[in-house]
Amino acid sequence: MRNYRLELDLQLFSQEKTEQATPKKKSEARKKGQVAKSSDLAGSLILMFVFMGFMMLGGYFKEHIMMLFGNLFENWITMDITTGNVMTLFNEIAIELLLILMPIFAITVVIGIMGNVIQFGFLLTGEPLKMQLNKVNPINGFKQIFSAKTLVEFLKSILKLLIIGVLVFMAISKEWERILLLASLPIQQIFTFTAGLTLKLGIEIGAVLTALALADYFYQRYEHSKSLKMSKQDIKDEHKKSEGDPLIKGRIRERQRRMAFQRMMQEVPNADVIITNPTHFAIALKYDASKMEAPKIIAKGMDHVALRIREIAKENGVVMMENKPLARALYERAEIGDVIPPDLFQAVAEVLAYVYKMKGRVKSS
Repeated sequence: MRNYRLELDLQLFSQEKTEQATPKKKSEARKKGQVAKSSDLAGSLILMFVFMGFMMLGGYFKEHIMMLFGNLFENWITMDITTGNVMTLFNEIAIELLLILMPIFAITVVIGIMGNVIQFGFLLTGEPLKMQLNKVNPINGFKQIFSAKTLVEFLKSILKLLIIGVLVFMAISKEWERILLLASLPIQQIFTFTAGLTLKLGIEIGAVLTALALADYFYQRYEHSKSLKMSKQDIKDEHKKSEGDPLIKGRIRERQRRMAFQRMMQEVPNADVIITNPTHFAIALKYDASKMEAPKIIAKGMDHVALRIREIAKENGVVMMENKPLARALYERAEIGDVIPPDLFQAVAEVLAYVYKMKGRVKSS
């Protein structure tokens, strides 16, 4: 019973997601569009930089706004509208509006792209756009509405509203006396004061929201890393998929070894001589003067493999010679298919000469 409980505890522990995600899982999540990002960062940066753009390009905006309303009140308001000039009037107004809005659009697009790039780099994927039935499942929808993530987002929204309210209250409180005197000031001064206060508030609110969005970004990174965590079993399964099941790989290697062993044994009957140790090592040599520069090892082995080589050699009438130092040297210094080392030429030549003499053959040079 104790062993069963211990085994169950070990299985449960192996299923706990305590390990950091592997590079492979991170890459797969990124391809699916699952990245750490704050949806507020790009918006807060856009807000701040747009108001900074108003401040830096104030002269440009003033010129085009004055031109638009100047033409409107001086020329267009007294103009006789006809079918011939209505399109010209419309084009002029559209061009002026476009010139006023173009810097805002440019800042919005550039900062919007940068706000996402600095979070997760360049990423183009259509995976989030794919139709998924669980997204339209009402049960899942209710779960998301009452989830902890939704509560956190709600609290974040409340916090942002409170901060914006406090900033607006503080700004108006500081300028309250001047605001009361606006009714007695010329229109140009009223416009200048209102524009300055609006720009100041916009930049302050944008900066504070950017700071909150950065904090939210690091929180999202933490949550994303937590959601990608893997159990020890997950890592083992991933390793099996990428590298192959060790059991299957072991069977493949074993089959390859058997096939190599069979091919080697098929070459033993073609050997000219088997050099033995006499029991530990067996090396099969073959030499054909018309095709080879030096004798070649076509089979070798030790212990039970050496015994099998000697049995096949005996069955096929291959000469066996005992030479302990030569057998050990050939086994340790050359592989199957290699020619013998040059410093062993003399010793092997003497062996082959003796074998040829036994067989009544004369070695051709």
